[in-house]
Amino acid sequence: MSWWKFGKAAEPAAVPEPEKPKKKICCACPDTKRLRDECIATNGEENAYCQALIEAHKACLRMEGFNV
Repeated sequence: MSWWKFGKAAEPAAVPEPEKPKKKICCACPDTKRLRDECIATNGEENAYCQALIEAHKACLRMEGFNV
């Protein structure tokens, strides 16, 4: 089979670029960041509740387009 289609060469499909974050990471997800920071300051990073807040903040950052 020929790579010619109706007299024109087939063009490769455009590969969409990953969407870049619109904010700086320090300014993204202020609500989850505040809760996470307060929990770590009062209870320590190893606290189970703080661990859940850390994961929630990471999930929020991923939704904003950051690779964390």
